[in-house]
Amino acid sequence: MKKYIKRIADKKLAMHLESKGAVLIEGPKWCGKTTTANQIAKSVMEMDRPELSNQYQQMANLNPSLLLEGDIPRLIDEWQLAPNLWNAVRYEVDKRDDFGQFILTGSAVPAKMDESSHTGTGRIARMKMRTMTLFESGDSSGDVSLRELFMDHDISAVNNDTIDKIAFLICRGGWPKSIGVKERVALRQAIDYYDAMVNVDISRVDDSKKDPHRTKRLLHSYARNVGTQASLESIRSDLIANEAETFSQDTLYSYLDVLRRIHVIEDSPAWNPNLRSKTAIRTTDTRYFTDSSIAAASIGVGPKDLLNDLNTMGFFFENLCIRDLRVYAEMIDGEVYHYRDKSGLECDAVVHLRNGSYGLIEVKLGGDDLIEEGARSLQSLADSIDTSKMPEPSFLMVLTAIAPFAYRRSDGVYVVPIGSLSP
Repeated sequence: MKKYIKRIADKKLAMHLESKGAVLIEGPKWCGKTTTANQIAKSVMEMDRPELSNQYQQMANLNPSLLLEGDIPRLIDEWQLAPNLWNAVRYEVDKRDDFGQFILTGSAVPAKMDESSHTGTGRIARMKMRTMTLFESGDSSGDVSLRELFMDHDISAVNNDTIDKIAFLICRGGWPKSIGVKERVALRQAIDYYDAMVNVDISRVDDSKKDPHRTKRLLHSYARNVGTQASLESIRSDLIANEAETFSQDTLYSYLDVLRRIHVIEDSPAWNPNLRSKTAIRTTDTRYFTDSSIAAASIGVGPKDLLNDLNTMGFFFENLCIRDLRVYAEMIDGEVYHYRDKSGLECDAVVHLRNGSYGLIEVKLGGDDLIEEGARSLQSLADSIDTSKMPEPSFLMVLTAIAPFAYRRSDGVYVVPIGSLSP
C-alpha cells in the first residue's frame, strides 16, 4: 500500500471542520478527495460501494438519519448518489449544534436537487480539491513561497528542470496514482481518466446520455483553445466545421454544463481593475481544464509531441501553472483571475487576496526574450492602474518553466520557475 502523500487540502479541511458542522469536498474523480478525507474521518460510508449502494440509496429516501450515525467526523463518500442526504446532514448539524460532524465528498454536482433543499449556508463549508500541484507531488522544491511574495521578500532558488521534464509533467498531470511510478504508467493515468470520463462519467450526472464522439470533439476543440478567450460560439463553429452533424447552441451549453459539474473544465474569470485610461477590458473567461493532462489527452499528444510544438506546449504549460496557482492562492485566501484588454495588454494570472492585495503574473516557457517580454507586459499593466483608487500590485512575476534560478530583476520583477513555487 502506497504511503499517503500529504496534501495542501489537509490543512484546509482541518480548518473548515473547526468552524463548521460539515464540509463538502468537491473536485474531479481520482484527485484524492476520499483518500484525504479518510486521514481525518473516524467513520466512513461509501455510497458507491457495489454490494450496498442500492440499499444505501433506498435508506437515504426512507430514513437518512440512520446513515449519519457513526463516530465523527463521519465521511459520506460520493454523497451525490443520494442528493437528499444534503438536507439530512444540514438538519443533523442543526440538531447536534456542534462543529466537525460530517465530511461529504463528491466528484460531481447533482444536476437536480429537491426544491426543498437548503443551501447549507452557515452549516456546510465548501472546499474545492484539485489534482496535485508540483509542490505536493515533489516536483517543486517550494523554495519560493507565494505568500512571501506578497510580503516583498527577497527570493533565491536553483532550478534544474529541463524542457523535457516539463513536457512530461504537463502530460502526466497531478493524478495521485501517477506519482512515484514508471513514466509509461504515469502517463497512462490521464488517458484512462479521459476514456472513463467521455464514455461513462459525463452521462451519469443528469441521467442524460451524452454521445462520446461529440464529447471528444468538444474536448478536442477546448484543448485547442486552452489559454485563450475563445467565445463559446467560436468553439461551436469549430465543432460543426466540415461535419454533417450539427452541434446546436443548447447542446453545446448542456455538454459544457456537465463538464463543469464533473470538474473537467474550469475557466478563469476576468479581472476588472481601476485603470487611468478608458481601455475596454475583455470580459470573456479564459479556457482551461482542471488539469493540463486532460488537454493533452483530449488532442492525443504526449511529451515528445509537445517538444515538437512549443507553441501548444506553452498554452498547456500555462494551464499547469494556473492549476498550481489556484491551489496556492486558496491557501492564502486568494483567487486567480486573468486580464486582457482591447489594446492587447494582458496578464495570464492575477492572484487577488481577500484583503485587497494582488499580484500580477505572466506565464512563459522560458528564454531571455520571452521573460523580457513578460516583464514589459507586467510593467505596462502596473503603470496603467489608477493607484488613487486601488493599491499598487504587491508583486510582478514571470512564472517560467526552465529558468536556472529564481531571482528578482533590477526592475523589481520576480522570475520564478514553476519547479520552485509553493504556497
